[in-house]
Amino acid sequence: MDEKDERMSFRVVVNHEDQYSVWSADRANAPGWRDTGKTGDKDDCLEYVEDVWTDMRPLSLRRKMAEASAQESGA
Repeated sequence: MDEKDERMSFRVVVNHEDQYSVWSADRANAPGWRDTGKTGDKDDCLEYVEDVWTDMRPLSLRRKMAEASAQESGA
């Protein structure tokens, strides 16, 4: 982390596909992204993302795979 990052405040955001990102706290959310409520220095935010984002697959893919698995089990 560089000196600039050490002085900045960050926040964790998530999109509709349950994908996470760390943004500068002074940035407005881009369309489709919402706050998770986690703010802090960059390392704290990255640690939070590592803890909560345990499945990197997009939500839509996880749903399709679950549907396919349920159909196979029921067939």
